[in-house]
Amino acid sequence: MVYLGLGTNLGDKEQNLRMSIKKIEERIGNVVSLSAFYATAPWGFSSENSFLNAAVCVETTLLPLQVLEETQRIERELGRTEKSVNGLYADRLIDIDLLLYDDRVMDAEGLILPHPLMTERRFVMEPLSEIAPDVVHPVLHKTMKELFISSFSPQ
Repeated sequence: MVYLGLGTNLGDKEQNLRMSIKKIEERIGNVVSLSAFYATAPWGFSSENSFLNAAVCVETTLLPLQVLEETQRIERELGRTEKSVNGLYADRLIDIDLLLYDDRVMDAEGLILPHPLMTERRFVMEPLSEIAPDVVHPVLHKTMKELFISSFSPQ
């Protein structure tokens, strides 16, 4: 099982998400679950364009780097021309992030699993905890729901 985070803040946002999900299903595997779509503010940069975010769980036979290759191909096909580099973020038609791949921990060129910034991002953790509340983070050893509540609930 691979968990992906999806985001878009340009064009027809709902259509961007639906097209990316369709292509994920065609190329990566069966979409087992899909979160609601969440309207969110930009994270890490300023923009007048709000985001629409979601999370999906996909049953796949592809290896993590193959999933990465396919998600990047989907991004390009849907019009994404540049990736965020060195923490510099910009508006985008679609962004597909690999969040978790089973309980695998890896640090390869171009791919770190679990996603190193996922627990800092409400726009990732809220939809992820919706579809995978009991999935345990393989490094932090807490469930997605526990991580979401501890990071984003008012104290």
